Amino acid sequence: MTSDVYVASGDNQGDSNLNIRTTTLEGSGIWFKVKKGLRGLWGTRQTEDTQTDRELYIRTTIRELVIYVFFIATLCILTFGMTSSTHYYYTKVMQELFVDAQFPDTKNTFKGMTTMQDFWRFSEGPLMDGLYWETWYNQKNVSEEDLGYIYYENKLLGVPRIRQLKVRNGSCEVHPDFQEEITACYDSYAKAKEDTSPFGSENGTAWVYHTEDELDGSSHWGLLDYTYSGGGYYQDLLDTKTKSLAIIKNLKENLWLDRGTRVVLVDFTVYNANINLFCVVRLVVEFPATGGAVPSYQFRTVKLLRYVTTYDYFLMGCEVLYMLFILYYIVEEVLEIRKNKCSYFKSVWNCLDVLVILLSIVAFSFNIYRTITVDSLLGKLLDQPLTYPDFEFLGFWQMQYNNMVAIVVFFAWIKIFKYISFNRTMTQLQSTLSRCSKDIAGFAVMFFIIFLAYAQLGYLVFGTQVKDFSTFQESIFTQFRIILGDFDFHALEAANRVLGPIFFLTYVFFVFFVLLNMFLAIINDTYSEVKAEISMQKSEFEISDYIKRGYNKVLEKLSLKKDRIRDIQDAIQTADLNQDRHLDWEEWRLDLKMRGIPDAEIEAVFAKYDQDGDMILNENEQKKLKADLERQKVIFNYLFIQHCSKPRSKGAVSHVSCNDSANESDDDDEDRPISSKNFVSRDDFQILARRVDRMEHSIGSIVSKIDAVIVKLEAMERAKLKRRETMGKLLDNITEDERNGRSDDELRREQMERLVREELERWDSDASIASTGRRGNRPQSGRSTASSSASSNRVRVPGSHGNTSSA
Repeated sequence: MTSDVYVASGDNQGDSNLNIRTTTLEGSGIWFKVKKGLRGLWGTRQTEDTQTDRELYIRTTIRELVIYVFFIATLCILTFGMTSSTHYYYTKVMQELFVDAQFPDTKNTFKGMTTMQDFWRFSEGPLMDGLYWETWYNQKNVSEEDLGYIYYENKLLGVPRIRQLKVRNGSCEVHPDFQEEITACYDSYAKAKEDTSPFGSENGTAWVYHTEDELDGSSHWGLLDYTYSGGGYYQDLLDTKTKSLAIIKNLKENLWLDRGTRVVLVDFTVYNANINLFCVVRLVVEFPATGGAVPSYQFRTVKLLRYVTTYDYFLMGCEVLYMLFILYYIVEEVLEIRKNKCSYFKSVWNCLDVLVILLSIVAFSFNIYRTITVDSLLGKLLDQPLTYPDFEFLGFWQMQYNNMVAIVVFFAWIKIFKYISFNRTMTQLQSTLSRCSKDIAGFAVMFFIIFLAYAQLGYLVFGTQVKDFSTFQESIFTQFRIILGDFDFHALEAANRVLGPIFFLTYVFFVFFVLLNMFLAIINDTYSEVKAEISMQKSEFEISDYIKRGYNKVLEKLSLKKDRIRDIQDAIQTADLNQDRHLDWEEWRLDLKMRGIPDAEIEAVFAKYDQDGDMILNENEQKKLKADLERQKVIFNYLFIQHCSKPRSKGAVSHVSCNDSANESDDDDEDRPISSKNFVSRDDFQILARRVDRMEHSIGSIVSKIDAVIVKLEAMERAKLKRRETMGKLLDNITEDERNGRSDDELRREQMERLVREELERWDSDASIASTGRRGNRPQSGRSTASSSASSNRVRVPGSHGNTSSA
C-alpha cells in the first residue's frame, strides 16, 4: 500500500549544531551547490577518488556509460540519416549509363578504352546520348520544360565541361643515338612540364591555357599516381545535343588531342529532386607516355541540401544535440587534463577521446561551410544557367566529411571498451593484447624483414608482366592476399616458369605456415596465462553485483508493500470488534498497531479514505479501500510473476521469494514444497535455520555474561567509594582527637584494629554483592546489598562524645 505520507522522526537534539552548520554554509551555499552539481555532472573515474572505493568506481562507471550510450545513439542516428541504399542505386544507374554503355560502331565501353579514337567514339556516342534526353521512347520530342533531364528525372545542372592537360615538346631528352630519327619527346605528366602555350586556332577556351585560379578548379589524383592540376584547356558544352555534338566534332577535326595530351576530364553534375541527391560525375582518361589510354571514373552521390523534409529537421535537432555532447566532453577532458596534467595523455583511451572531439569539431565546421557554399553556388547557377557549376570541390569534401564521420563512429564504438573493460570477462582481451605487445613487436620485426624481402623480390621478378606486382605497393598487398588464400598462381608461372613456383612455395611455407602460426601461438599462450590468472583472482564488487543489489532492493520493497496490503486487508476483517460494519479509528489503529505498522502510515491511510471526517470508515469507504488494495495487490502479483519467470544464471541470488502467493497464508507457505530450482532445498534450509538458532543462543549467553561482569564492576566501584568515604571520616576523627589533646597510644591502636577489621568485613560484603549480582542480574540488588552492609557496620570512636560514625 503506497501513501504520500512522510514522517519526520527523531528529536531536537543537536539543533544548535545544525543551526551553526547551516549558518556557516549560507555564505557559500550557492557556490557549494554549483561545485557539487558540476562535480556530479562531470565526475569521472579520473577525477573522483575511485581507487579505494570500489562501489564509487562502479557507480561512476555506470553513470559515464549511460551518458555515453545516449551520445553514441545520437551519433548513429546522424550517420544512418546521412546515407541509405538510395545512394547506391543512384550511383549504379549513372555508372551503367555512362561507363557500361557500348560505342555505336563497336562493342567497346568506356572501361575498355585504349586509344584516343576510343575517346572520340565515347564522346560522340554514350556521352551525348547520356547527357541529352530529347525524345521519348516513342521517338516523340520532350517538351521544353522537360529538356535537360537525364532519365527524365535527373536535372543536368548547368552544362558539362571537358578539360585537358598537356606536356610540352622537349620535356624529356632523347638518347643521342636516336636524336636524328626522333625529334619530339613528350615526358610523363608533371606540373613543371605542363604546356601552357596556345595552339590550334587560338581563339577559344579550348585552345588557350587557363590556370587553376582562373578556373577555380581543384587537382585530381589519377589512376597512374599522377596529381593533375586544376588548370588546362577546357571546353564547355551547350544545353542541346545538336550544339554539343557540333563542338565535339570541331575539337576532333582540329586535333584537340595530340601527343602532348596526358589527361582528359569530363565533369558535370546532376540533381534528383525526388530523392534530394546530387551526383557529381567525373570521367577521366589518362594518356601515359607509353601510349594508349587508361580510363577511370568517379561518381560522388552526396546530399548537399540537408534540411528539406521533416526528417531532415529531426536530424538537425540531433546535430545540435550531438554538439552539446561534444561541448560536455570538452569540459570533461579539460577537467581531467587539469587534474592529471601530462599523465593524462599516457592513456590510449584519453587520446582516443581527444581524437573523437577534434574530428567532430572539424566535421561540424565543414557542415556549416557546406551549407553556405551550396546556397551560393545554386544562386549563381540560377542566374547563369548556361555556365559550368563546379560541384567537384564540394563533392570531394562531402565524401571526406562522410569518411570522417565514419571514422568517428568507428572510434566511438571502440571506446565502449573503456567503460566495460573493468569486468573480469571484458578484461581478458585488453590484458592479453597489452601483455603480449612486446612479444608481438619483437616478432613483427622478424616478420616484416622476411615479408618485405619477398615483396621486393616479387616486384623485381614479376613487376613487368603481372599486374599484381606492377608496383611495390601492389606487391605488398598481393602478398597479404596470398596469406588469405586469394592468389593467381598461373600468372606467376606464366611470368617465370622457374622462379614463379619457387617464389610461391617458399613464401607460403615460411610466411604462412611458420611466421603466421608463431604469431597465433604468441597470442594463444598469453591468453591462456591471462585466463588462468583471472580465474584465480579474488572476486571483486562488479557491475553485475551492483545491478543485482539494486534489483533485489526494489523487489524487497515490493515484497514489503505486498505484505502491508495483506495486513490492511486482514485488519478490515478483524478490527470491527463490535460487528457493526463500521470501522472506527480506535479499532483501526489498535489492530494495525499490533501488526507493526507505524502510526503515521495508519493515520495517513485512514484519513485518505475517511472522506466525511467522522473518524469512522463506513461500508462505502471500506469498499473503496478494499478495491484499491485489490488493484495494487494484482499489480504487485504481476510484478512478482514477471520476476520469477525471468531465467537466472546458476548461482544467482535473490532476496525475494518467488513462492509467495497473495492467495495463500503463511501456514500454507510452510507446507508448500519449493518448486523453483533457484532456491535451496527444505533440508538445507532447516540445517541453516538450526545453525542460526544455535548462533543466536550463543550470542545471548555471551551478552548475559557481559552484563554480569558490568554489574559486578559497578558494585565494586560503589563499594570502593563507600570505603574511601568511611576511611576519610575515621582519619578526620583521629586528627581531631590529636588536635584536642586526647591522643593515647592504646586508643590509637584500638582504632587501627577496628579499621582493619572493618576493611575485612568490606571484602566479605563485596563477595556477597557479586554473588547477588550474578543470581539476580540486576544492578538494584547490588546497590541494596552494598547499602545494607554499609548501614550495618558502624564504628564508635572513643572520645567523640557519644557520636557514631557510619561506615
